Amino acid sequence: MSITYKKLWKLLIDREMNKTQLKEEAQVSSNVIAKLGKDEPVSIETLVKICVVLGVDIGDIISLEAK
Repeated sequence: MSITYKKLWKLLIDREMNKTQLKEEAQVSSNVIAKLGKDEPVSIETLVKICVVLGVDIGDIISLEAK
């Protein structure tokens, strides 16, 4: 199983928000945004920051996919 953030990217498109805006509003680093873009793991703390900004649950931005 692998992590994917496809739900997050779709949510950003739906809200007409770009990655830079997300980075600034959630106060996360460019490195974190890069990891998300590569479907690499990030800390739960980071995911919570993003969820708070977007007003969603963790399951709304991350999912698992079979390899």
